[in-house]
Amino acid sequence: MVSTPERLILASASTARAQMLRNAGVEFTIDPAEIDESAIKRQHRGSGQGALACAQALAEAKARTVAARHPESLVIGADQILVAGDEWFDKPADLDGAATQLRRLAGRAHTLTTAACAVWGHECLWQASALPSLTMRRLGEAFLARYIEAEGEAVLGSVGAYRLEGRGAQLFARIEGDHFAILGLPLLELLEFLRGRGLLGE
Repeated sequence: MVSTPERLILASASTARAQMLRNAGVEFTIDPAEIDESAIKRQHRGSGQGALACAQALAEAKARTVAARHPESLVIGADQILVAGDEWFDKPADLDGAATQLRRLAGRAHTLTTAACAVWGHECLWQASALPSLTMRRLGEAFLARYIEAEGEAVLGSVGAYRLEGRGAQLFARIEGDHFAILGLPLLELLEFLRGRGLLGE
């Protein structure tokens, strides 16, 4: 018989990830991990490792950090890296940075390299990843200004400076891949894992 943890913890401050889990009827608490993401990214880029390996490492580092604080809980860690050509994009620091980032992405395809894992104690029990591809349409300056004004600081919580579940849908010409992964979590795979742990109904 599988030994089930008393509770589930999401090691992320992402409102999109939390909302996905709530909408799916999953009971959980939130304890964001505070790690030096830039150091892990520098290490992976410096050693020639790809964005997927880096996203997986970041997701696991977050989960393990929180699991150390809650050894009797199952902790979900997740990370997402936006890759366009040879560039890796981080969350913009401010609205001017968001506008600059959107100008660089406009008219191009990019990949949202998404990874998630589950840690119980010292053991990583589950991992999943996805590589959805999005093609952004060309953006006029007037539209971009209206978009940034309407969305405000909400765009600062996304590596792409957009929320696909909101006005961000207007930015795109084509989207391929798992919708949930685009929002930051391979949800269907996670739900299957949680059912196997006895945390959800069959």
